[in-house]
Amino acid sequence: MSTFSRFEELSVWQSARNLCKDIFNKTKKDAFSKDFDLKRQILRSSGSAMDNIAEGFEREGNNEFIQYLSISKASCGETRSQLYRALDFEYLDENEFKELKEQTESLSRELSGFINYLKKSDYRGKKFDRA
Repeated sequence: MSTFSRFEELSVWQSARNLCKDIFNKTKKDAFSKDFDLKRQILRSSGSAMDNIAEGFEREGNNEFIQYLSISKASCGETRSQLYRALDFEYLDENEFKELKEQTESLSRELSGFINYLKKSDYRGKKFDRA
């Protein structure tokens, strides 16, 4: 974490951003775009996955960052569950579903790996460097 000065540099944030953008593009399609509740919910959960990485990074403490990465991982799971609903409601075809599901699973693994790395790190965060 100490080698990054901005959350935009983190590959995990970039992956979350791509997922959010890809889901947005799918929700613009026909019937999906008219299911305002599911569309809003899946956009919020995929956005939350992205935003919690940024918020945790900006808190400048290792433990807080881990907490926010965990919330991001939970939002990723929520998004994956909503993808199943979109498939069941026939808003996504099998290939679209599979692609987005794989993105959520990949992001979840990336978040887990980053969380484990931070848990093993002796670095406590920027806000502790000032003291």
